Amino acid sequence: MNLIRSLLFTIWLFGGSAVIAILGTPILLMPRSASIALMHFWGRYVRLGLALLCGIRIEVRGEAPQGAALIAAKHQSLLDIAGPFNFLPDSCFVMKKELLRIPWFGWYATHVGMISVDRQGHSAALRKLVADTQDRMRHDRQVVIFPEGTRTKPGAAAAYQPGVAALYRDLGLPCTPCATNSGVHWPAKGIMRYPGVVVFKYLEPIPAGLKRGEFMKQLEERIETASKALLDEGL
Repeated sequence: MNLIRSLLFTIWLFGGSAVIAILGTPILLMPRSASIALMHFWGRYVRLGLALLCGIRIEVRGEAPQGAALIAAKHQSLLDIAGPFNFLPDSCFVMKKELLRIPWFGWYATHVGMISVDRQGHSAALRKLVADTQDRMRHDRQVVIFPEGTRTKPGAAAAYQPGVAALYRDLGLPCTPCATNSGVHWPAKGIMRYPGVVVFKYLEPIPAGLKRGEFMKQLEERIETASKALLDEGL
């Protein structure tokens, strides 16, 4: 039964997403806010499909930032992107440059001003990341970066990348960590989805001004500890 539900959701996700993207194409000629509204609609569409077909509910804990904010989030699933469109008003994700080549996805990402990163660009890529983030902050957006750089399995150790430290240092703003258990119910690979509660837990912001080493230590400890605690809840 769970396999059938997962197959139905896969059809719901990819079929519906394609229809939404294609029918929404004229929005690419409109102001950025129109594409943001479409992404919010898409986020609710994904959430509805998870609830109806997979028995997966999304829960938000803590205070999701509403104005200009730097968010460092645990990354286990595609849901870590779709989910926040339900509760962040103007989210902006840091993503690898290659994703912009995907038809429609890349067009919408460019239109709403997602931040692309060339992983081979080294110091130049970091400078661009900081400059782009500063620009988005001027528009009161919530910039979401995944410090691990890629999706990891629940409970697996991951190396935190330096991009988030550069943003934290140069922006001079607090950083809000976000823990999750999304990979338990929506694994990074395969089509299977498992019923339960996906939690996005926004933790107390790390204040601005810490040394790089202390900041990275606190960030990793907070995210990993809170994410493990969610796994221990067995939701």
